[in-house]
Amino acid sequence: MSDTGSQENDPLAGSEQPFVQHLKELRDRLVKSFIAVALVCAVLSVFPGPAQLYDFLAAPLVAQLPQGATLIATSVISPFLVPLKILLMAGFLLALPVVLYQVWAFVAPGLYAHEKRLVLPLVMSSTLLFFIGVAFCYYFVFGQVFQFIQSFAPKSITAAPDIEAYLSFVLTMFIAFGLAFEVPIVVIVLARLGVVTIEKLKAFRSYFIVLAFIIAAIVTPPDVVSQLALAIPMVILYEIGIWAAQIFIKHTKAPSEEVTGESP
Repeated sequence: MSDTGSQENDPLAGSEQPFVQHLKELRDRLVKSFIAVALVCAVLSVFPGPAQLYDFLAAPLVAQLPQGATLIATSVISPFLVPLKILLMAGFLLALPVVLYQVWAFVAPGLYAHEKRLVLPLVMSSTLLFFIGVAFCYYFVFGQVFQFIQSFAPKSITAAPDIEAYLSFVLTMFIAFGLAFEVPIVVIVLARLGVVTIEKLKAFRSYFIVLAFIIAAIVTPPDVVSQLALAIPMVILYEIGIWAAQIFIKHTKAPSEEVTGESP
């Protein structure tokens, strides 16, 4: 049998080239994402600068410390590494829309029209909700939590938090609140994929309230303020997710689902 005949009978013949093309496109998308993060980091390194970024991040805590108290560095290299880590974190967050767009551009050609109507709004809304969660944590929660903690500190104790410990605390809180604000997206995806129905989500409401407070108690410091600040928005966002899921399911049906729904 000739080589041509064997290639025609081989179902995998010619599949190597498309696979290589996909790898090249993935590489290009990753390079563009890396360049976007690098450019943002380069700009932030000039203005406002790593030190100013850390001062901005530490402002909610410094505002609640006794007059004259500051954060300290217990490691020789901490004053260099901590602002650098914050610079990289800020660069990635600000470049996140570009990174997610590259992800979307990579997967979009393989999606159907109704799938594009499903994925693109979820990518955009999940990014926005994550930023809202981080902003809510920084501008509201931090001030209330640090004020609450300092109100219990004895006058004989001079607070001097370590900058590395503070950075770890901030990152943990940012991730916790950023992910907590993704509750509507999780609800929408579960309902759209048919894992749960809207009726089951409504019936699970009372259990979710308990679950929200348990999660808040685990991921936040042991104070009432931060736990309430995380649990209450999660409960509200769960209700928003149920409402949004009903609208989302209606407008992202596949053609086959629409035909099935319209048939008697």
